[in-house]
Amino acid sequence: MKGVVLAGGSGSRLYPLTKITNKHLLPVYDRPMIYYPIQTLVEAGIRDILIVTGGKNAGDFLRLLANGREFGLTHLDYTYQEGEGGIAEALSLAEHFADGERICVILGDNIIEGSIRGAVEDFRRQERGAKILLKEVEDAERFGVAEIQGDRIIGIEEKPQRPKSNYAVTGIYMYDETVFEKISRLVPSARGELEITDVNNAYIREGTMTFAYLEGWWTDAGTFDSLLRANNLVAQSRARQRQREAAPVAAGAERDGV
Repeated sequence: MKGVVLAGGSGSRLYPLTKITNKHLLPVYDRPMIYYPIQTLVEAGIRDILIVTGGKNAGDFLRLLANGREFGLTHLDYTYQEGEGGIAEALSLAEHFADGERICVILGDNIIEGSIRGAVEDFRRQERGAKILLKEVEDAERFGVAEIQGDRIIGIEEKPQRPKSNYAVTGIYMYDETVFEKISRLVPSARGELEITDVNNAYIREGTMTFAYLEGWWTDAGTFDSLLRANNLVAQSRARQRQREAAPVAAGAERDGV
C-alpha cells in the first residue's frame, strides 16, 4: 500500500502565519507539522509516500524533507496542486503515483496520538472498497460527520448544523484503485471544490465502505485554536514519554543504592 499526504491549500485560517510559509511547515511543538502525518504512515508500515503540495512555498518541502531518508524511506515523491480545488482534486493528482495500488491518504494537518497500523492491516485484507477512521468529538459541526447504523455507515454529512452523531471523519482515508474513477465523476460543490465527502459517500452507496474508531487523541491544526491544541497535546505526550523512559532508570538506581 502506498501513502499520500495532502499538504496544499493556502492556510488562510492561519494568516498571517501562512503569509511567509505553507501551513504544513509551521512548528507543532518540536517538529514541523508535516513530520507527523509522514510518521503516522511510516509507523503503519508504509514506505512509498507522495506529498501533494501547492502555493508559493512548495520548494521548501523538498529542502526540508529531501528524499525522505530521515523517515526511513528509500524515496519520497512530490506533486503540485495548482489553485484550491479541494481535497478530492488534490488526491486526483496521485493517480499516476498509485499506479493501480491501494492508498492510505492523510491530511497534512492531522496529528494523532495512536497508531493506524491495525486499520491499515485490516484494509489490506478487505476485498475492495474504502475504510475511514472516526473519532468522537464535542464539536462535530466542524467536520464531516458519519451517520452510523449498527456496524455500518449509511452516510456522511459535511459540517452539518445539526450533526446526526458525534463521530467525526478524521483526515485519514484508505481507498482501492477505483477512487480515481469516482473522483472523475464528481461535480464541484457550492464552494467550487471537489469534496472528499462526496468520494466517501460514493463508496457508501456501493456498500464497500468500512470504518474503525481511532484510538488516542486526534486533532487537526488548521486554525489558531486547533494549532495551539496540537502543540499542547504533543507537549504532554512528550512529557509522559520522558517520564516513562526515566522510570526504569530511577528504579535501577534505587536498587543499586544510588
